[in-house]
This record gives sequence, C-alpha cells and structure tokens, in this order.
Amino acid sequence: METRQGIATKEALDLQSVDQDLVQKMVYDALVWSSLHGLVVGDRSVQRSGKVPGVGLVHAPFALLPVSFPESHFREACELAPIFNELVDRVSLDGKFLQESLSRTKKVDPFTSRLLDIHSKMLELNKKEDIRLGLHRSDYMLDEQTKSLLQIEVNTISSSFSGLSCLVSELHRSLLIHYGERLGLDSKKVPGNSAVIQFAEAMAKAWTEYNNARALVLVVVQSEEHNIGGQVIAVVYFRAGYAPTDYPSESEWRARLLMEQSSAVKCPSISYHLAGTKKIQQELAKPNVLERFLDNKEDIAKVRKCFAGLWSLDDSENVSKAIENPELYVMKPQREGGGNNIYGEDVKETLLRLKKDGTDEDAAYILMQRIFPSVSLTFLMRDGICHKDHAISELGIYGAYLRIKEKVIMNEQSGYLMRTKVASSNEGGVAAGFAVLDSLYLT
Repeated sequence: METRQGIATKEALDLQSVDQDLVQKMVYDALVWSSLHGLVVGDRSVQRSGKVPGVGLVHAPFALLPVSFPESHFREACELAPIFNELVDRVSLDGKFLQESLSRTKKVDPFTSRLLDIHSKMLELNKKEDIRLGLHRSDYMLDEQTKSLLQIEVNTISSSFSGLSCLVSELHRSLLIHYGERLGLDSKKVPGNSAVIQFAEAMAKAWTEYNNARALVLVVVQSEEHNIGGQVIAVVYFRAGYAPTDYPSESEWRARLLMEQSSAVKCPSISYHLAGTKKIQQELAKPNVLERFLDNKEDIAKVRKCFAGLWSLDDSENVSKAIENPELYVMKPQREGGGNNIYGEDVKETLLRLKKDGTDEDAAYILMQRIFPSVSLTFLMRDGICHKDHAISELGIYGAYLRIKEKVIMNEQSGYLMRTKVASSNEGGVAAGFAVLDSLYLT
C-alpha cells in the first residue's frame, strides 16, 4: 500500500464530531461481536497461542467503521475479476513466456530460480494440469489526483483473509443497524461479502472433479511439517510457499516438487504461482502483450486502464526519472507478504547503487508508479484499544476460477477485502502489523 502525506482529507462522516461516549459503546459492542463471531486471530504475545486450541486469541485488527468508496469504482473492480482470472490461466499455459520473462530475474534471485527450475521440470515432463484451480485476489487503490482505479498487484498464491474479511463486513453492518441513525449512515450501503463461501465452493468443486470420494484436501501452512503418508490428495491449497523462509531446507523444495508432479489439483500450480510475480505483471503492461493472451478488445481496454506505470530497471529513461523524483515511485522485488518494497529516498539510493555496481541485480526488481489515494480520519482497533488517525485504504477483489481441460466450470468475482492503515506508513500488510481489516461504505 502506497501513500504520501499532506493530501487534503475527504470524509463521508465527520469523526471529529462523533460523541466519545458513542464511540466507546461501539468499541465495546464491536469487541463483544468479534469474540462471539470468531473475528479473532492468534495472539503472538502468548507463547501457547496456535499450539493449544482456544488459548491465546485476540480480536483481529479492524476499523471501527467502514471506509467510504465510490460504488462506480467498486463495480469496475468487480467486473475486472473474471478477466484477470482468465488472463492468469492463459499466461500460465505459456511456459515459454514465463521462462523468458523471468530469465534475467532467475540469475539474481535464488528463490524465483528454484520456482523456475520446478516449472522447467514440469515442461520437460509435458505435465498437463487437466483441472486448474485459481483462488486469486487483485489489489487496487483509488488514485486521488486522477480519480482512477489503479492495480497494485495480482495475488495468485495464498490470497489471504477471505474468511475474516466477510466477518468485518458483517460487523460493520451490525454496528450500523444499531448506531447508523445517530451516525447518519445506512447499513445497506455496506456490500455483502461471500468470499469464504465462494472459495470453499471452488475447492469443493475441484475435489468433486478429481472423482475420488476418499481423497483429501491438503492445506500447506507455515507450521511444522505434517505426515501425510498413505493418503490420496485431491486438492493442495498453498496457504504458505510464497516466501523463501517457507523453504528452510532441501526437504521443503523436494516436497514442493513432489506435489507439483502429483495428479492432485494445485492451488496454485507452479505456473499460476509464476504468473502472479511482479515481473510478469510488468511484462503484461508492455504494449501489445495483453493481446497475446486476451481476445476481447473491451476486456483488454478494461485491464489496460487499471494498470499503473510499470517498468523494468533496464528502462534507463524511467530509472533516471525515479532517481530525480523517488517519492513518485516504488521498487518491488519478486516477493509476497508485505515489508519488501522500497520507497522514498531509499529508491534513489538503491537505483544509484545498482547503476554504479553494473551487475544484473536490477533484474530482481521492477519499478512502479506510486499511487496516492485520498486520506480520511479513521478509528483503528488493535489489541482492544481504539485510536483515531488519518488513514488510507486498499481494495482487494477476490476471484475464483476452475477449468476442466477446455471447459470453464467457474469464473467469478468472489467477494472483497478492504485494508486500512495509517497514512504515514509505507507498508500495508495486516499480518505484518501495518494495517487493519475494513469494509466498504458505497457512495
């Protein structure tokens, strides 16, 4: 999530004038609701949390009230979801494009190199994925200056918070049913969110298509290894596997290769995983590349419209511009999970260092236009404490895609995720501690 300070704030609700007694009532009700409805996460400060069921739980960080968002732009983002689902699928089938686009990155990024090695082995084996399942999320910000909906990235692996995002939408509707009249807000303007139901439905359909009633669904998580010997696996869902730290030894890489070689439905497959890298996002933004994968001219125009500026670091003209005005750019490595991007003066320093070194290390990054969304006053809830601050928000639209050979079984927009964070912070991950979960109030 990107921001800058000093932008004039826009508020559908004047939080400065909200009575503090009313705020405290809403805070209390929200915390009780979270406890009763499972809007909770493991408390990292409790040693036994995550090891003993029911021990060490705390409410997920959330915004007390939904953030205002234009309905027209929300609909625009929703309409893009099936197009991006199809685009990821078609890109994943073009092994030559994936390998060539990431060839320079492979030389300097060991993690991406290992992923490409697995992909190469699947190409050599001519391994076909007859059942292809994608559970994606495309993230956007609404640029304040241009009023344009601009894409930040597409997530093809571990598209998180489909469950908690639904609960936050329900929480906000509940609060507005009780307090909306006093706040001047209508609970019906918080759109419904069925992300977790639709994701579960997509996995269930993939399991059904596998056609083995005794087969299991395997969820790969960031935890200690579990023995699955002797069981037939129908669907493998990667909640982990997107970061180098998920592969601390060769055994994890062997396990990833084994799963890729299996007949199980992978979500994502190695090709879907690579299709979601930052470098592929940048390659798709080049002239005439979308036409390689999409046939419908209207769909191509819609996708191209949401692209922010994206450049390779071998683009000397834009690299020079970024050195001159680093606050207008973000440098992104091929990583997921938050906390990896480079901002501000660090952009300038990094680009100058790479230029001086003259190595291929620049291939590990892409350069992206920095998006500047509007800033609004927000109540942020974390660890049972409510504090008011100026914040910005990022919209994620989930998409579910299931294809059996040439037949598309499912291609849908599948709910949304809203994340809000303090405007002065560069990074925006909820799990990383930068942001809180939110929902939409359509205007």
